[in-house]
Amino acid sequence: MIIAGLMAGTSADALDVALVEFGSEPSGTGERELTMRLLAAREVPFETDLAMDILRLLEPREVELQVVSSVDARLGQACAEAVVDLCAETGLTCELVVSHGQTVRHDVAAGQVTSTLQLGQPAWIAEATGAPVLSDVRSRDVAAGGQGAPLVSIMDHLLLSGSGTPTAMLNLGGIANITVVSPGQETIAFDTGPANALIDLMARRITGEARSIDYDGALAAQGLVDQAFLEDLLSDPYYALPAPKSTGKELFSSAYLQRHLHAHPGLSEVDAIATLTVLTARTAAQACQAHRVEEVVASGGGTRNRTLMTRLREELGSGVRLSTTDESFGLPEGAKEACLMALIGWLSWHGLPATLPSVTGAARGTVAGRLTPGHQPLRLPAPLDRLPSHLRVLGRP
Repeated sequence: MIIAGLMAGTSADALDVALVEFGSEPSGTGERELTMRLLAAREVPFETDLAMDILRLLEPREVELQVVSSVDARLGQACAEAVVDLCAETGLTCELVVSHGQTVRHDVAAGQVTSTLQLGQPAWIAEATGAPVLSDVRSRDVAAGGQGAPLVSIMDHLLLSGSGTPTAMLNLGGIANITVVSPGQETIAFDTGPANALIDLMARRITGEARSIDYDGALAAQGLVDQAFLEDLLSDPYYALPAPKSTGKELFSSAYLQRHLHAHPGLSEVDAIATLTVLTARTAAQACQAHRVEEVVASGGGTRNRTLMTRLREELGSGVRLSTTDESFGLPEGAKEACLMALIGWLSWHGLPATLPSVTGAARGTVAGRLTPGHQPLRLPAPLDRLPSHLRVLGRP
């Protein structure tokens, strides 16, 4: 089954699209093993006007409803175009499209997610591609009492099943999250705090460019860590909360950064971004250390930040091995979340839950998303009775 996965992450800079082929085979234990082959992947930058409107929606302030409606339509159209273009380039046809959309709200009160909203109207995708579209993949878990995050934990759980040592999958997007798989224990996962969210905001203050990032960590490499600023940032109550927990740019916003910078008036801009980089590395490393992780496999845009990865290695210590999904699984870090969407689609298509209650805190595992029919009536296969035992990544054809 070939599925197109679409992901627009919290960095709000581009759309990741992938064509993924799935197969199900008997494993050596008599259970079913799921295979996943990445056929093609692209990163499609957002047009400037769309990107700027998305960034407006990500700030915790009031906006006009017209902006919400417009982004919903334009992002749906951009997703449709990305899938159509990739299928045309490869000569492939997908049987299902899974679109995460752009999270613009993920509200948390007293540790409980009260609402989550992703934009990107799936009807545009279904009309353009003719394929059914699965969307809104977080809401059902939230309705069942869960955090609706981190969604990537189901992929991490299946990739690491059978691991002989405690291993963490670390995603460094706008927000950082880990999934920890340990022998004989339930899988856990949670957001550790900001990854690129605050770093990106500081990079934009330094450069004056509305969509700038700290390319390769070059800005952070120029500064020194300010211990007082770091301790102030680390005192945020979020870090002390127990899992399951999730967060977003509703907390780690430009107002949040401005408030902390205001408390340290003599701090230089490069020292600030150097300190924010260490904040990401330390909070992620501390979360891994708390669960006695011996290996960390990283993915996401943060892996392209050399300074961040150097700091992360230092914070983890010499006893913890750090690699990327490219190195450990042959899975390109930039395509992982689009592949995750495709995996969620395969699970939902076959009637299987795409979240783990031990991860999200939901009362039960739920089938994710809602389906928008394509050009033909929906015809789903007979549902399967249990999850595959393992996910194996196959090399590209």
